[in-house]
Amino acid sequence: MRLAETVTFGGSRLDRAAELRGRDDALRREVAAHGAEMIVLWRGKPLVEPEAPGGGARLVRLGPDHPVLTPEMPRFLLGREATGRLVFACDLSDWEPEGETAQTGGGFLDETVQRHPRLPDSQAFWELRRLLTRLDTRDAELAATAKALHAWHHSHRFCAACGMPSEISQAGWQRTCPACRAHHFPRTDPVVIMLITHGNDVLLGRSPGWPDGMYSLLAGFVEPGETVEAAVRREVREETRIEVGEVEYLSSQPWPFPASLMIGCAGRATSTDIIVDPVEIEAALWVSREDLTEAMAGAHPSIKPARAGAIAHFLLSNWLADTLD
Repeated sequence: MRLAETVTFGGSRLDRAAELRGRDDALRREVAAHGAEMIVLWRGKPLVEPEAPGGGARLVRLGPDHPVLTPEMPRFLLGREATGRLVFACDLSDWEPEGETAQTGGGFLDETVQRHPRLPDSQAFWELRRLLTRLDTRDAELAATAKALHAWHHSHRFCAACGMPSEISQAGWQRTCPACRAHHFPRTDPVVIMLITHGNDVLLGRSPGWPDGMYSLLAGFVEPGETVEAAVRREVREETRIEVGEVEYLSSQPWPFPASLMIGCAGRATSTDIIVDPVEIEAALWVSREDLTEAMAGAHPSIKPARAGAIAHFLLSNWLADTLD
């Protein structure tokens, strides 16, 4: 697919400077020579200017000695800009904000914002899902990488081999157990997401808890010992009893909620009768091109499309535009 890397979180071609991981002296020399910028997270939410000059939003980049940061805060190397300047993610999660707190569970989207008293009012911590279409490609890749690393470190604080607390190493790209010396690496879970078509129709489904009327493409985790194509057929069959024949790869999207790689595929259905597994999804239906066009324009009376910025919206838009090749 020629447009594959134009999906959100893709396409910025960030130099991740992997050769500097684990080389503290070289890292310090690079910072001394070219400088460094800090992207700040609070409990997984990036610090942004939501109303940046020129429209859209942009990540806030602080200097490494900014007073809101401390030397004890975990810092993860994200990459190197074309100027040679290194970009790090810094975790401010220990800060306890006054006033509005983050939404914890039960909601489709955290719409709260948090403002630090030592930062300008124009800067705030926002849920990344709210920024999908508002960040440029570089900021989107940096934010997704930072959020995924933060989530992994938060959930993997103990050694899986011996149970002892592990330590951050390799500039944030590894955890090492000081007791048994085991090494642990950031986790990414492969997920297939499927544009399943039959003639003029596409198969959509919805999960419990989604906003009323919202439908998206079917998706599911790839299991051990399974190919991507087999996962597509199995997930569609499990959720809807629809049989799928030919499957082809289209595009992929890092999805840091918390740490998935969405593998976008196209599949052709060989049956059409839907029997929903209520354990898997709430509903599924075939939607024509004409109805989907209305839904994507916000004009359909009962169907709302997948969120703009998600790979489901990207694939559906390209299907309507006949630009999947």
